[in-house]
Amino acid sequence: MKKRYQLILVFVVFAIITYLDRNSISSVGDDITRELGLSDQQWGIVMSAFSLAYGAFEIPTGLLVDRVGPRKTLFRIVLWWSAFTLLTGLATGFYFLLIVRFLFGAGEAGAFPTVSVAIARWFPSIERGRMQSIVWMGSRMGGAMAPIMSIQLAESFGWRGVFYLFGGLGLLWAAYWFWWFRDEPRDIKGITPDEIIEIEASRTVKAVSHKLLSWKMVFGNSSIWALMGMYHCLLYGAYFYMSWMPKYLQNGRGIPKSQLGWMVSLPFILGIFGCLAGGFASDYFTKKRGLTFGRRYVGMFGLVMAGICMIAGSLTKDSSIAIVLLGLGLAFKDFTLPVSWSAATDIGGQHAGAVSGTMGLAGQLGSAIMATAFGFILHTTGSYEIPVRLIGGIVIVGGLLWFRIDASQQLRDEPELSVKPKEIVA
Repeated sequence: MKKRYQLILVFVVFAIITYLDRNSISSVGDDITRELGLSDQQWGIVMSAFSLAYGAFEIPTGLLVDRVGPRKTLFRIVLWWSAFTLLTGLATGFYFLLIVRFLFGAGEAGAFPTVSVAIARWFPSIERGRMQSIVWMGSRMGGAMAPIMSIQLAESFGWRGVFYLFGGLGLLWAAYWFWWFRDEPRDIKGITPDEIIEIEASRTVKAVSHKLLSWKMVFGNSSIWALMGMYHCLLYGAYFYMSWMPKYLQNGRGIPKSQLGWMVSLPFILGIFGCLAGGFASDYFTKKRGLTFGRRYVGMFGLVMAGICMIAGSLTKDSSIAIVLLGLGLAFKDFTLPVSWSAATDIGGQHAGAVSGTMGLAGQLGSAIMATAFGFILHTTGSYEIPVRLIGGIVIVGGLLWFRIDASQQLRDEPELSVKPKEIVA
């Protein structure tokens, strides 16, 4: 197997571990809140602390990976978040948990922007959507595994044991990554001369950027503003599934805990297919119709359909049908996910890390707002359905913002704000 495809397999394992660590807390949320005596509002604040810290450190980490490369950056990220996953298991109360989750988010910030930079430097633009889709498929595999594994492990070892195990997996991955990966393809042991030529002839981004990024250039680009707004709306929907969905099903829909694992997993299982379909569809239309079309219309379709499914699910009285509709909501949202990261690296060019981090920051702000607002809306209205409908509407707005995103407007180091290279059309 070619080394660049081995890299994608390593990233799939990375994505699985990431979402095991990230999603496990919501799966055992009732156990944690009961033992630590947390209210719904406090739980929402804990959930948003992760997102706020994650968002705040997205841009600094994006700048870091542009300067020092993915190898050192991702090693630091996984080492840090794994340590705070372990510390989550030692939580004794609200403030301890709040601080640990905030620092967890600060450490994990930039994880997927760093992966995106590595993909941009190892693959041509017409393959990036597919590669992103495979990596995000791994995240959904982790998301699907997290509820089932977390609930079963918690029954055997308590909820604290869940975090000890998943944190240890992250430490093992970090050690392997630092030993195996190299920022420059030609430096990886066992790569063939033919593959080196294949990679270096087709890539558009060098291993390391030494030029300073002009933020005037970034924020003067209308596509980046639209990209930020779109991803802000997208993560309103995404974080519902990662934070509030277990409580929504158990307390809002009356689903017994014995059935909760597979019901929380279903959206992530469907998301696996959404991720794969979106990335491959985007690359197909990019090849046939050009980069602008291939990113814009695939991304727009996914988010509009996701919002419609979420609203329909919240309006449905039958819980089984509602869960299927909500699952399709995540699947359609994930249809857009790899397209979003591909568009960020397309636009970012040599500064793919900074642009990806900027998009990630906007998204995590949406996560933080949603996680906190859900608890307060629930407390005010007494309804679990109203916040889901509001989230669905916001996701649809994000889909419409794709009409303002042009992935062919790549940032350059020249004084002008951006240039529009020739479309990639087969």
